[in-house]
Amino acid sequence: MKKKKPVKEEKKLITTGKRKRAVARACFTKGKGAVKINKIPLEKVGNEMARMKMQEPLTIAGDCWKSFSISVTVKGGGQMGQADAARQAISRGLVELFPETKEMFLKYDRFLLAYDPRRTETHKPPHSSWGARRMKQKSKR
Repeated sequence: MKKKKPVKEEKKLITTGKRKRAVARACFTKGKGAVKINKIPLEKVGNEMARMKMQEPLTIAGDCWKSFSISVTVKGGGQMGQADAARQAISRGLVELFPETKEMFLKYDRFLLAYDPRRTETHKPPHSSWGARRMKQKSKR
């Protein structure tokens, strides 16, 4: 793939991504292609599945992003929710810098750019510890 020139030549670009309760803020600055999640290099992020999710937009985009350093701050939610939020923040930033990547992201997975409104169902009283819809098992005799 040829090296593409970024559309925006700003000093700093900040994008956000959300998934369930997790919120991620990605900061793109001119640099050497370092990607850090909560000040930890992406290669050293603990959960392998989460790391692969966060790397998806970078692999789809190719080598065009390597002239930028990406710093992502994630708060709230669980481990995979945070991974999805970081993934969304990174891909939104790449689309702002390189608009030709938008079509690739939408082809691969719509939720790289679009917000996912799904939530877990609330537990119903009086047996909220049982779960959202579970009832007492009925017996005929």
